[in-house]
Amino acid sequence: MAFGRTSLGSSASNGGRATGAGGQKPMADINVTPLVDVMLVLLVIFIITAPLMASSIRLDLPQTDAGRPVASPRFVSLVVDARGDVFLNEQPVTLDVLATRLASAAADSRDTEVQLRADRTVPYGKVVELMGIANQAGLSRIGFVTEPAPATTR
Repeated sequence: MAFGRTSLGSSASNGGRATGAGGQKPMADINVTPLVDVMLVLLVIFIITAPLMASSIRLDLPQTDAGRPVASPRFVSLVVDARGDVFLNEQPVTLDVLATRLASAAADSRDTEVQLRADRTVPYGKVVELMGIANQAGLSRIGFVTEPAPATTR
């Protein structure tokens, strides 16, 4: 027997430990039970998920251009510097030219976003005026671009 004790090595004679010539021999077989358990669990998972991976109903779906996502989000950059000068996509513009260019950007795509950057010294009324021009042009998505505050050490 691989696990039995011989008459020479009794576990009671040494305080419960078998030592010497009659002690237990080390087990030389690999225990494959945990390996089999894991493999069976993986097999069950694959059996359950395999039918879900492939649709059982075959369809010939129609093709359309309406479902295609936009390649990249469109935006225009609107900047007001400390002197109150207005720039659209890094080009200086007047308020009349700004309205026509924003209207043409809105005609291209209603999802165009206006990224508004204003100097901290620009009056609030000037910023609201530019927001109104963009809204009248048909661009309702306006994002305010700021810089993060410097990290303070505690």
